[in-house]
Amino acid sequence: MKKFTIPNIYRSSLISGIKTQRKAGDKLKKDYAPTLLDFGPIQIYLARHFGFCYGVENAIEIAFNTIDNNPGKKIYLLSEMIHNPQVNKDLIDRGVTFLQDTYGKQLISFDSLSADDVVIIPAFGTTLDIEQQLRNKGIAIEQYNTTCPFVEKVWNRSEQIAQKGFSIVIHGKPKHEETRATFSHASSNTPTIVVNDMAETIELAKYITEEKDSANFYEEFKGRYSEGFDITRDLQRIGVVNQTTQLATDTQAISDFLRETIQNKYQLTEETIGLHFADTRDTLCYATNDNQTAVTGMLSTSADIAIVIGGHNSSNSSHLVELCENKLPTYFIDSPERLESKTMITHCNWQTKTYSTIQDYLPSANPLKILMTSGASCPDAIVEQVIRKLAAFYDVEDKVDEFIQLYS
Repeated sequence: MKKFTIPNIYRSSLISGIKTQRKAGDKLKKDYAPTLLDFGPIQIYLARHFGFCYGVENAIEIAFNTIDNNPGKKIYLLSEMIHNPQVNKDLIDRGVTFLQDTYGKQLISFDSLSADDVVIIPAFGTTLDIEQQLRNKGIAIEQYNTTCPFVEKVWNRSEQIAQKGFSIVIHGKPKHEETRATFSHASSNTPTIVVNDMAETIELAKYITEEKDSANFYEEFKGRYSEGFDITRDLQRIGVVNQTTQLATDTQAISDFLRETIQNKYQLTEETIGLHFADTRDTLCYATNDNQTAVTGMLSTSADIAIVIGGHNSSNSSHLVELCENKLPTYFIDSPERLESKTMITHCNWQTKTYSTIQDYLPSANPLKILMTSGASCPDAIVEQVIRKLAAFYDVEDKVDEFIQLYS
């Protein structure tokens, strides 16, 4: 896989060494046991896979190269390039300006742009309408497009099955940048609808089976379907794709449920199901799968708490928190500063995105066992800083450097 050049401020000698050794000893990625960092009074178990993925490193490399190669030019990011506060702040500090917020609200009018300006498309991609607006301004968006290749893979697969007459069901958060972009690309080729979760999928299925009056569909799923969507026609042949950072197991469950619904509706066999339901399993992101599977493997280790590090508006990070919370007390932080002291932490609720201060979050166990992972847009350097801060609480920070030597 391609190696990217990203700023050293995001690298960690400790984490790089651990990942290199684990990869060398497990080239087929079959071992999902965590890596133990034993500091004595505190033991940290690092997930087998975590941190920057291919798409994120690709986006960071393009963005920073764009800044370096365009001195004196106005450089804009369409929206947050990735969901990580440190990386986005670094880009702003380098003179980059955001045109929209993460929900698509305009911060700076496209009318103020000129053909000489540089606009970077974020890793989530963007809609066809926005692409056209920028082209109409004479802006060469292809040159500075950081859209993740695995997001583009979903778009391409959607187009392929659309050409065979299938409609698209997208499993994604309706307001997320990536979902908005995927909806735009898919709906340009075929009728498309977005479902947020299994509960919405169950309700959608009732229109397929005609348990619900078709007239109610347009209000119940308002804002989720493409223009001209015909509920009596457009769910007869479907394929399911996803926002790549969703829980892979959730997407698979939704796909399986709709497949069974279609099969029963049209009394299809395994040989004929392909006439009405497209196989789209190849759209699941490898990094999302790896990180989520690594958390599942990590959770088999007995521990006291879990800490997940990532941007609080990061979908993939939130799902890692969701997995951990099912097993043990879990804290979601975006920086070491959230570890305010040995007795106090500022935690983010992954569902409501609200912050709360929690006292006595570190149990008195000896040794204290902590499971740790991070989202795909979290720099390894942040993970090391969190480890160092925890170690410092127990006066064993010097052992971090010993582990760096061990893994070098």
